[in-house]
Amino acid sequence: MLEILQYEFMRNALLAGLVASLTCGIIGTLIVVNRLVFLSGGIAHTAYGGIGIAFYFGLPYLVGTIGFSLLAAVIMAAVSLKARHRSDTIIGVMWAFGMAVGVIFLDLTPGYRADLMSYLFGSILSVPNSELLQMMAVGIGVFCLIIYFYNDFLAMSYDEEFALLRGVPVRGLFFLLIIMTTLSIIMVIRVVGLILAIALLTIPPFIAEKFSTSLAKMMFFSSALCAVFCVVGLWLSYLFNLTSGATIIMVAGAGFFVALIVEWLQSRYETALSSK
Repeated sequence: MLEILQYEFMRNALLAGLVASLTCGIIGTLIVVNRLVFLSGGIAHTAYGGIGIAFYFGLPYLVGTIGFSLLAAVIMAAVSLKARHRSDTIIGVMWAFGMAVGVIFLDLTPGYRADLMSYLFGSILSVPNSELLQMMAVGIGVFCLIIYFYNDFLAMSYDEEFALLRGVPVRGLFFLLIIMTTLSIIMVIRVVGLILAIALLTIPPFIAEKFSTSLAKMMFFSSALCAVFCVVGLWLSYLFNLTSGATIIMVAGAGFFVALIVEWLQSRYETALSSK
C-alpha cells in the first residue's frame, strides 16, 4: 500500500480523506444524535444548485456552493424550528428545487465541459493543494467550535428543555450546527460526492454509538472509523481501478452491515444467557 504514496495526488487524496474524517466524525455525531439526517440530506442535494450557479457566473466552486447552500440550509432550519410537522415537506421541496437549479444553470452555461460525475460521486484524486488547505481550515474551525461549545451541544442533544432552563442558547446553537453541517457537506462533496456525502456523515456515527458511553467518545470513534473507511476505500479503488468515492462508501456500508450482525449476535447471546 505504501507505494501509492509516491504520487502527489494520492498523498493529497489521503490527507483530504483524513481531514474529512475528522469533520464528518464530529458533525456526523451531532447530526445522528439530534436526528437531523434528513435535513442533512436536503442540504447535500441542494448544494448542487450552488455548483450550477458557480459555473454559470464563473465563480469559484466553493464561493457559489457555500453561498447557495447556506441560504437553503438556513431556510430549511428555520422551517424545522417553526413548523416541525411540515419540515419534511419543505426539506423535500428544497432538495428537489436545488437539484433542478443546478441542472438548469449547467445547461445554460456556455461551453460547459466539466465532469458531472466528479460532483455527484466525488473526485478525491483530483483535490489540489489549495482546496486541501481550505478543507483543513474548515476542519480546524469546526473542531475549535465544538471544543468551545461542547457542553452546550451536549445539553442540547440529549435534553433540550434542560438546556433551555440552564440558559443555553439552543436556537443559536441549532443554526450554528446547521452552518457547520453545510460547510462539512461541501467539503465532503470533493471526497465522495453529494449523492454519497450523507452516508459518510451517518454510517460511522451509527456504528460508533454502539460502542460509546459519551458524546466525546462517540465523536472520537466515529472519526476513527471514518478515517479507516477512507484509507481502505482509497487503497481498494487504487488496487482494482474503481471510483474512489463509491468505494469508500461501499467499505463504510460493509462496516454498517457487520455492525448490525454483531449487534444481532450479541443480543442473541445475551438472551440465551438470561434464559438459563
